Amino acid sequence: MVVTGGGSGIGEALAKAAAGAGARQVVVADLDATAAETVAAAIAQSGGSASATEVDVADEAQIVSLVEDTENRFGPIDVFVSNAGYVTVAGLEDSNDNIQKMWEVHVLSHIYAARAVVPSMASRGEGYLLNTASAAGLLSQIGSLSYSVTKHAAVSLAEWLAITHHHQGIRVSVLCPQAVRTNIIANSPDEQVSGGEVDDFGVAAADGVVEADDVAQLCLEAMSEERFHVLPHPEVADYIKMKASDTDRWLGAMRKFQGRLFGDAPLPGDKIL
Repeated sequence: MVVTGGGSGIGEALAKAAAGAGARQVVVADLDATAAETVAAAIAQSGGSASATEVDVADEAQIVSLVEDTENRFGPIDVFVSNAGYVTVAGLEDSNDNIQKMWEVHVLSHIYAARAVVPSMASRGEGYLLNTASAAGLLSQIGSLSYSVTKHAAVSLAEWLAITHHHQGIRVSVLCPQAVRTNIIANSPDEQVSGGEVDDFGVAAADGVVEADDVAQLCLEAMSEERFHVLPHPEVADYIKMKASDTDRWLGAMRKFQGRLFGDAPLPGDKIL
């Protein structure tokens, strides 16, 4: 198994859970090489087999190298977890550069990963892609235009992959949580998020904050059942149904929710996680 964004949060929990479940090799990939090495060392100390590597998921060449190096060292990749991500707080005023960067990390990275591993998986007739998106990709993200748009695209891409490559033995799941207790704020650009404690989760915490370890276990269960949506917050399933059955009512409810949180509109700098 390869896990990007594996140096902390959900990625770290997934890497450790997979090793505990018997994964023959876990490759922990992260922009923070030290964090990746720490997670890999912890897995090894627990009796698992893991290695660490530094990777910028927004760079396709680095994803290709990650896949090639992993296959050369450990053999075919059975599971690729495309998990890296970060959060922003901005609306239409956000810069094109910021929006483009989030597009690269939240969408293109999943494309790069699939492009690199699907041919080998298809040739073997089996393989699994687990892509991390967000409940924002199924609903919306109050306060962050680019987070909402890119997470929607990430879900759409996962749907396309699940349709297009199913006949080749490739299975796909997409993780869509609300608030998870991670350090995503600390790992996000300082100028794009508000300050404060990392356990202050803002609007996404309306249905509670779940632990990363619990999310990881749910992901393993979903993959064992070949279930597409992984929803750590079961309320999200009800919101999806409401959105599909009466979009205008859903939009009205979201506007009311935004109003309760921010007044007429969210302001840049307000916490939106």
